[in-house]
Amino acid sequence: MEPTQESVPDDGAGAAPPVTAAAAAARTRHSLPPKGACWYCDKPLDNVRRFCDKECADAFDEEKEYTR
Repeated sequence: MEPTQESVPDDGAGAAPPVTAAAAAARTRHSLPPKGACWYCDKPLDNVRRFCDKECADAFDEEKEYTR
């Protein structure tokens, strides 16, 4: 007896959502270790934060995109 294969419609329900550039950038930011200063402008920070504000985080992402 041969195994049977059931047909399952591919509606994309089990597929992972596409990775956007913003999601990839956020992952890159979170992979940076906290260093006590902003990764973009070197402003002193605590040992948890990586950027002093959203503008520095966005500028870091933009610069990273152009220097790939």
